[in-house]
Amino acid sequence: MKRIPNCITLIRILASVSLLFVKPFSTLFFFFYVICGISDILDGYIARRMNACSKFGQVFDSISDLIFICIVLFIFIPVINLPLWGLYWIAAIAAMRLISIVTGLIKYQRLAFLHTYANKATGIFLFCFPFLFPVFGKEITVVIVCGMASISAVEELLINLISKTLSRDRSSIFSK
Repeated sequence: MKRIPNCITLIRILASVSLLFVKPFSTLFFFFYVICGISDILDGYIARRMNACSKFGQVFDSISDLIFICIVLFIFIPVINLPLWGLYWIAAIAAMRLISIVTGLIKYQRLAFLHTYANKATGIFLFCFPFLFPVFGKEITVVIVCGMASISAVEELLINLISKTLSRDRSSIFSK
């Protein structure tokens, strides 16, 4: 029973990889895409409800999120034809995330992915991207998603730089 959340996380990884083998924005694409979103919400919720939270589960969830984000970017960037400034912004966010990961590895000797509110909001915004860009246009949607992602990346880097100990469940830079 305690492995159910990690099994759900594994489903997200499998659904993410499946996105690579279906036509972008097709019905099957959105089926796997929604599975990714639902599983992202359910794994943590069920882990907390079943008292099955673990350090492995936290890291596994974050790695699963990273896999999903990388695959989605790999699919969306060429299909949506993002403006050059958007690509540079995404690259800057990725660089900041990489610096944060390296900082955590050096400082804590382990992966330091944090589950802040800003990171959760970024996940929601990123998940909503294919539903928002037909409504708002790609430029406004890129600004919204990259703006939120920038805030969360800066926050995570600052937390990793100033914290003495790793606390993956720290809700924000303003909390302890």
